[in-house]
Order: sequence, then C-alpha cells, then structure tokens
Amino acid sequence: MAENGYTDLEKQKLFLEEHEEKHFMSSEIVRDIIIGVSDGLTVPFALAAGLSGANVASSIILIAGIAEVAAGAISMGLGGYLAAESEADHYTRELKREQEEIISVPDTEAAECGEILSQYGIEPHEYEPVVNALRRNPQHWLDFMMKFELGLEKPDPMRALQSALTIAISYIAGGLVPLAPYMVIPLAEEAVVASVIITIVALLLFGFVKGYFTGNNPFKNAIQTAFIGAMASAAAYCIAKVFRA
Repeated sequence: MAENGYTDLEKQKLFLEEHEEKHFMSSEIVRDIIIGVSDGLTVPFALAAGLSGANVASSIILIAGIAEVAAGAISMGLGGYLAAESEADHYTRELKREQEEIISVPDTEAAECGEILSQYGIEPHEYEPVVNALRRNPQHWLDFMMKFELGLEKPDPMRALQSALTIAISYIAGGLVPLAPYMVIPLAEEAVVASVIITIVALLLFGFVKGYFTGNNPFKNAIQTAFIGAMASAAAYCIAKVFRA
C-alpha cells in the first residue's frame, strides 16, 4: 500500500539511500601491506642481528641489509604478482566452464541455483520465480553462480600489478627500520642494540595496527608480532655467535 505518496518499494529504496554502511573494503590491499611489512621488518632484522653477532662491521651489515631488502622486495613483489595472476586465470577458467554449463545443461544449473537459495531458508515456491528471472538473464545468472556457487568474485584487472607494488613498497618500508641505526652508528655492537629497540617498537605498533584492521585483539597481535620478530633475530644472533666461536 502507498503511504504518504510512497509505495513500500520506494520507501525501501529511500531507506537504502539514507543508510550508509561503513565497511572496510580494501581487504586485499591490507593483506598485501601486512605481508610486505611483516617480512620486511623481520627478515632484515634477523639478518642484521646475525651479522652483528659475527662482529661484522656496521657498514658491511648495512650493505648486506640493503641488498637483502632490494632482493626481498623484488621476490615478494613478484610472488604477489604471480599469485594475483593465478587467481585471475582460475576465475577465467571457472567462468568459461560455468558459462558452458548454463548453455548445455540449463536445467541442472537451475536446480543448483535453487539449492543455493534453499540454503538460506528460502522455500521452493519462493525461489522458483527468482530462478526463472535469472534464467531470463544469462549474464546475471552467470554472475550469481560464480559468486554463490563457486565463491569467486571478478578480479580487478589491475590487481596483479597493484599487489606487486604494494608488497614491494611495504617490504622496503619495513626493511629500512632495523637498518636505520646502522646508517648512523659506526659500531655494530651499539647499532644492534638500537636496531633491536627500534624494531621491537615498530613490531609492536605494526602488530597493534594489524590487529585493529583485521578485527583481532590489537594488544594480543602486537605482543605476538613483536615476539616472533624478537625470536627470529635472537636465533640469528646466537647462531652467528656459535659458529664464530
């Protein structure tokens, strides 16, 4: 029925326009940043600590650290690129297969569509009009099956390049943190202490922010992230000391 000049459908559209949901939509970017910064903070940190344990000059540690950051950024970025490309290829293959099935066995696909809707508590007499409506629009039907049957979203064509750059830049940003003291402190014994303090603080902050954005306990994430980084650097430092002795 119409009320105040509006039908129920029009009122629902007005409510949707007035209602603004705040969701964090860039989960893939956040994931790439977490991967890059996490490894960037930990690996060069462990390398620098290990070389410090071997009493290597601060300048040598810095050169080795920068070389590792460069190599790591390229390797991690390439890994992110290939992973995103693999996801896109997988989506394309599944899209083609689903498209062929809609054409060759439409009744089977319609039954699968009904089964999907029934999982949400929708009765057959309720979902049959929906299935019929989808069958009249093959593109929407295909999109529906890709998303709800296979759980696949259409990938962004720029996703691979974006992932590679995000991971690489994040790795470099994280990797420069533990190396910063070696740029200004000539003695490796003093530089490693400053590096440990700065990196542990950075790991705590990073873990807190990561926990906040991923919906986990920020304080728990901060402690876990710092603990992992500390253990990695301590292991590298002790191994270098043992072999040097």
